[in-house]
Amino acid sequence: MAHRTPLFAAHQSAGARMVPFGGWDMPLHYGSQLDEHHVVRRAAGVFDVSHMRAVDLSGPRATEFLRYLLANDVARLHTPGTALYSCMLNAAGGVIDDLILYQCAPDHYRLVLNAATTDSDLDWIHQQAAPFAPVIARRDDLAMLAVQGPEARAKTIPLLPTALSATLEQLKPFHCCQQDDLFVARTGYTGEDGFEIILPNAQVEALWQRLLEAGVRPCGLGARDTLRLEAGMNLSGQDMTPDVSPLVSGLGWTIAWEPTERDFIGRAALEPLRQVPPTERLVGLLLLERGVLRPGQPVLWKDQPAGELTSGGFSPTLERSIGLARVRAEVTDDCTVEIRGKRLAARVVKPPFVRQGQVKIPLS
Repeated sequence: MAHRTPLFAAHQSAGARMVPFGGWDMPLHYGSQLDEHHVVRRAAGVFDVSHMRAVDLSGPRATEFLRYLLANDVARLHTPGTALYSCMLNAAGGVIDDLILYQCAPDHYRLVLNAATTDSDLDWIHQQAAPFAPVIARRDDLAMLAVQGPEARAKTIPLLPTALSATLEQLKPFHCCQQDDLFVARTGYTGEDGFEIILPNAQVEALWQRLLEAGVRPCGLGARDTLRLEAGMNLSGQDMTPDVSPLVSGLGWTIAWEPTERDFIGRAALEPLRQVPPTERLVGLLLLERGVLRPGQPVLWKDQPAGELTSGGFSPTLERSIGLARVRAEVTDDCTVEIRGKRLAARVVKPPFVRQGQVKIPLS
């Protein structure tokens, strides 16, 4: 039986279409995926992301352990209340998962793991942790909401404790704050501003209802995927996988190579690769003809196989089909995509397609 978040009944009451996702029953949409996408770009929407798992990690050697576990360097977090995006790699340099790490206090951190990989991620973390003896706490008692959009912060702050109001008004992107069991971060997965809020399961429905009463629209997984695709954000298991290096998944920027003496899992495998030009890279594609890009579709360049789509779909903002594709490094201009036996013209572009409501690529 699939897991259910504390908001399962609230989703049903709101008319959500529920679907299985990563072992959970989750809302796909509440009637119109298109409307939900637009409301996040133009106003504010709220997503139940309680299927994602918060994990607290602490101890005298917690920082040392995380510097080994993650490709990005947590030593860059100089003060509590800051956050870092990183990949967690295997020994071969493939991406096990991507995650956000928050520093709550010295030697006390919070990770947020993807739903479909939570169990395997935790198994991996425990396997690597033994020499460092950190305390690892899986927080199944906590739920998570993502309030996103240009009006998200203004609509959310009045609903949270007044003691946090001044802090939240000044909170910078990729920073967080906490009061008791309420944890608020200025992060997200849509390309828009907003908060991700972690709080006890018993309190999440009340906040959900207050957000809806304040005019924040409930949004499902469908809109979340089109928003993140427009924002050029990778999807774990598609745009990055355990078999593919972050260097060819558009994630080379997440690797902290300095200081050179820092060892991290996967470094030995990646060091030789960074010394030579990559043979593949992740690019954005804009379809120039009628059709829909989907993962797995072949990309051709000069009539020769050149790669394949890793993500794809219809962009509600651009009213065009867009995708991410892993292609040969020399593919830098127009190409074709094979869709149902037909070769359709596409243009190579640099993601993101849309950020903060602004179109970032040429459409003509």
